[in-house]
Amino acid sequence: MPVGQGTEHEGLEEALRAEVDGEVRFDAGSRSAYATDGSNYRQVPIGVVVPRTVEAGAAAVAVCARFDAPVLSRGGGTSLGGQCTNEAVVIDWTKHCHRLLSVDPQARTCVVEPGIVLDELNRQLAPHRLKFGPQPSTHSHCALGGMIGNNSCGASAQAYGKTVDNVRRLEVLTYGGIRFWAGPTEQAQFEQIMAEGGGRARLYQELRDVVGRYLAEIRTGYPTIPRRVSGYNLDSLLPENGFDVARALVGSEGTLVTVLRAELELVAVPAAEALLVLGFDDIYAAADAVPELLQHSRPTQLEAIDGRMAQLMREEHAYLDSLDSLPEGDSWLLMQFTGDTKEQADAQALELLRSLGRGADDPQVALSDDPPREKEMLKAREAGLGVTARPPDDSETWEGWEDSAVAPEKLGAYLRDLERLFDRYGYQQASLYGHFGQGCVHTRIPFELREGKGIGAFRAFLSDAADLVASYGGSLSGEHGDGQARGELLPRMFSPALMAAMEQVKALFDPGNRMNPGKVIHPHRVDANLRLGATWRPEPQQTHFAFADDGGDFGQAVLRCVGIGNCRTHQGGVMCPSYRATLEEEHSTRGRARLLFEMLGGHGDSPVTAGWRSTEVRDALDLCLACKGCTSDCPVGVDMAIYKAEFLAHHYQGRLRPAAHYSMGWLPLWTQMARVAPGLANAALHAPGLARLGKRLAGIDPRRAAPLFAAESFQKSWRRRERPQPDPADPRTVVLWPDTFTNHFHPRIAEAAVRVLESAGFQVAVPDGPVCCGLTWISTGQLATARRVLKRTTTVLRPWLEAGTPVIGLEPSCTAVFRADAPDLLAGDQDIVRLASQTRTFAEQLVNHSPDGWRPPRISRAATVQTHCHQHAVLGADPDRELMRRAGLQAQVLDEGCCGLAGDFGFEQGHYDLSMTIAERGVLPAVRDAAPSAFVLADGFSCRTQISQAGTGRGALHLAEVLAMALDGPAPADHPEKAAARPQLAPAPTRLRSAALAGTAASMVAGAVLAVRDQTRKDRAR
Repeated sequence: MPVGQGTEHEGLEEALRAEVDGEVRFDAGSRSAYATDGSNYRQVPIGVVVPRTVEAGAAAVAVCARFDAPVLSRGGGTSLGGQCTNEAVVIDWTKHCHRLLSVDPQARTCVVEPGIVLDELNRQLAPHRLKFGPQPSTHSHCALGGMIGNNSCGASAQAYGKTVDNVRRLEVLTYGGIRFWAGPTEQAQFEQIMAEGGGRARLYQELRDVVGRYLAEIRTGYPTIPRRVSGYNLDSLLPENGFDVARALVGSEGTLVTVLRAELELVAVPAAEALLVLGFDDIYAAADAVPELLQHSRPTQLEAIDGRMAQLMREEHAYLDSLDSLPEGDSWLLMQFTGDTKEQADAQALELLRSLGRGADDPQVALSDDPPREKEMLKAREAGLGVTARPPDDSETWEGWEDSAVAPEKLGAYLRDLERLFDRYGYQQASLYGHFGQGCVHTRIPFELREGKGIGAFRAFLSDAADLVASYGGSLSGEHGDGQARGELLPRMFSPALMAAMEQVKALFDPGNRMNPGKVIHPHRVDANLRLGATWRPEPQQTHFAFADDGGDFGQAVLRCVGIGNCRTHQGGVMCPSYRATLEEEHSTRGRARLLFEMLGGHGDSPVTAGWRSTEVRDALDLCLACKGCTSDCPVGVDMAIYKAEFLAHHYQGRLRPAAHYSMGWLPLWTQMARVAPGLANAALHAPGLARLGKRLAGIDPRRAAPLFAAESFQKSWRRRERPQPDPADPRTVVLWPDTFTNHFHPRIAEAAVRVLESAGFQVAVPDGPVCCGLTWISTGQLATARRVLKRTTTVLRPWLEAGTPVIGLEPSCTAVFRADAPDLLAGDQDIVRLASQTRTFAEQLVNHSPDGWRPPRISRAATVQTHCHQHAVLGADPDRELMRRAGLQAQVLDEGCCGLAGDFGFEQGHYDLSMTIAERGVLPAVRDAAPSAFVLADGFSCRTQISQAGTGRGALHLAEVLAMALDGPAPADHPEKAAARPQLAPAPTRLRSAALAGTAASMVAGAVLAVRDQTRKDRAR
């Protein structure tokens, strides 16, 4: 029975579907994806509405009001206080309602819809040299509606203030249906509103009455500090502040109104920036220095990093370049200055140093006016939440007291007292960092939230911490808002009279407590609705992968996702291509992690009840490209590709799999069969009628062309040369790995690699006989088969593994298996351990291990380079960049994300449209824009296939091919990839007998049937 039937909200779902122009979802998968945000809390929603227009969103509120159903407006879902989780109808504005409606460059204002992402807004404002000033660390994926709801700040608030300081007007809707534009209200305008009458007039009059009753408390009851975010902004309603209803509603976290549109004030984009970094002995000394620094300067940012965070970055091998740029010290203050010119920005920093009696050559000083370097250093500070969430020592840290704030002049003393409070509760190793220029402190604390005693300590600590910050005249929240995490604690910060005023305002706007109930006012307890909690009891799972970094616990691996939401970015990096194409929470890495969490059954009210057999989880994972982008781009290292493989292994155990699992998943086997007659196989795969039938049987999209088999595999041509295998113990010997794609489809790449490696002085060995990394079986979740394949492979490689011979990979996806997936699938296998440590990319071998004096051949030419997702995520591309630099290539390395093909993903039925949408988001347009004389480079077989099949008019080369071409002299000026040697197809008969083709097809189908039967029997036996 659907949610809403036979309950107090009976008929709600049907009414929403009938009356709202949007996507109405009451299914278990959608409810699971929205059950948590970035906080410690979890509440399963009634349902989800994704309105296509702002008017549709307003209609959804009206329907909910008719059914007395609570409503939660949600943006990016990154809130750390529990604001974005509730047993309510969730309205997600981010998929459709994300337009920049208008810009007034002269007035420096714009009007936006609530779902627009901050970075996207600023990209659209860039031609006007304007931007929205506040910039939280989630700027790549937070929505303006959420920023308004939480009164977000960020590092740039040092210069531009909080969101409330940058909002001019809001169009809002109350639960009771009153809709109006709110803003500052002069007396004449107030009188006009009163004359018009109606619901708005009643609200305004009663708001004025509340202010009159509590005038003294409102004037004196708020902390006079830069970062007070807690509570409602009733001070904006004071007469001297213009009775600004819009600013009073900012920060109310959806508990008073639904924001439909916003008019924002904008600031000029600075022309130049300089970053000054000062080192200190500890974080307390850094905090003590802040008042003096502010006395002598006006930085646009003043951020802090402590030694604990820096150590975690080193242990996690993150932001190492940024750490290397830091001056001496164990804690640091990062100060940014802006100006109309670089000289002006630099002058401010130098003047501050002079006033401190220090110089730029001081070992505890670093000064930079290089924008890319500054961006990386500030990005390292922004990554604080992710870096500190899951330390390498397997401990866990949590929100709860992550953004308290005091006056900057009291910061040092407050931090020392806070540290003493940590010690009293045994919360060691908590990092302290944040926006020190405004006295805002970020930290994550190792609360124990899985058992009663730990939860009791969590509650007691928060009470003591609230009393501590209040004693300093500070704020419970300096940035993230109250939600459930701090709502119960507000009476420790505000007087009874001021709390009464806030409660009366809540009653005016939302008398039935239907707007995001349980947050800020009339809140749930801080220890209720925990995502874990003392009653959380997930079932232990037996898994194929070891999940060694998570203590062998799949559930712990799923808990890596803490809801930061970096997987919801729109540009840059790789993660998450399916989300970027669909803008669906369920298709983000975070959304999938949420469904897997619910699948584990730790809570009795989980919407996902079928465990590994869950169709909801399967459907969410179906559009995961297994690109592994999350492995590197997710701050906490979620590896959704591995989670997907593990899930598929259990989901299809003992059951028939999708056809593509046998066609594409068993590709290495079919390529061996096709080697008997590659020309015939090519003809069969491209004969119009037979190809269509074959694709249907194989689960392949009919719009995809099957890649052509080479006339001769690389291994076969290598054997024909009858070259003796070099001695494995010879330090010049390397093993060139004959992956399936290079070996059978693009052997020219391996031949080119041999030439280049030999030119560098290496002796190349090639395994004889079939070998495979198991990638296609891993990606389709056929893990028992993948394990057997890998064991056979290491048996073949054993002489080289025992000798320590490097294994050189040319296909990034296969190479990444040896470095990442294989050690987790065959944990403890010493051959696999050796293989992982001895596997190198082509560029790594040439850049880091070539004989002294060797230089690559020069080929001075521009190149557009698409980095394979697995290389980006697992292997790293720095050696490739260096090799291209040494070769004279002017490389434009694309930052456009995944190509969209991703192994078998883009071939499988049902994936083609999404695959092409992803490709058209950046990679394909960049290839089309490449100059005719420029190389197009793509080391990945999937990337090359996508580029060649997508109508770009270009082919793509492997870096090995380009270097081999350079050995032969210059390439043609136009489309130089045409100079690469193309494989000659084995001649097909002029007239193909239909019987012969049918026989070939029948043998392949028969082989597939036998494979299906064999694998199904083995699965059942398990």
